[in-house]
Amino acid sequence: MSSIPNYQDLLNHTEIKSLLQNWIHDDIPSFFDVGGLVVGKDEKSATLWMKSNGVLAGKIFFELCFELLGCQVVWEDCAVEGQKIDVSASGKIKLATVNGPVNAILRGERTALNTLSRCSGVATLSAEAVALARECGWNGMVAGTRKTTPGFRLVEKYGLLVGGAATHRLDLSQMCMLKDNHIWAAGSITNAVKLARKACGFSSKIEVECQSLEEALEAAEAGADVVMLDNFTPAQLKTD
Repeated sequence: MSSIPNYQDLLNHTEIKSLLQNWIHDDIPSFFDVGGLVVGKDEKSATLWMKSNGVLAGKIFFELCFELLGCQVVWEDCAVEGQKIDVSASGKIKLATVNGPVNAILRGERTALNTLSRCSGVATLSAEAVALARECGWNGMVAGTRKTTPGFRLVEKYGLLVGGAATHRLDLSQMCMLKDNHIWAAGSITNAVKLARKACGFSSKIEVECQSLEEALEAAEAGADVVMLDNFTPAQLKTD
């Protein structure tokens, strides 16, 4: 079994903290936390449990969320990112302990759990999709889309990577993808690719979404780097 890269090294901690700070503020917009007053700020510990089978992903978001609030996360040895964890034997497995002022732990609890759960869910489903593709004899890459939850793009794209899938493109700036609307506006696939190439230069790829073999051939001849066969059935792929 191949080792899983440490994808945390991809991430800019300063930017992640900025995202997390906004999400924490979204949960306490008026700055008043009456529940925090009630519980006080004595040092306490909280336990993170995993209660369903899946791939763990997003430890960095969980950890930095609590770091912003003055808490410390201590991970168990079993909490390996990218690894499928089976809890069926015991019903739950301890992943981590969070230490800090009790009011701070409770302020970060929901934001930290939401990001970790969402990221792990994406990673789990991505891993399942990749495994299914391999079972069917597909050796290419399984890629995600840009249809991410607004504000949660980084978390979800990171989950794709940890689950073994490809991110495809992270945003509109990373690669030029020409869809039917772009082609319609430009007049043809050839016109669209030529105009895009003037702006992209040689260092950025251009992908064209094609509805037929004829469109795919035109895109290739126009200089597209990637041809996407949109909504093709397996039978069409084999025939064409």
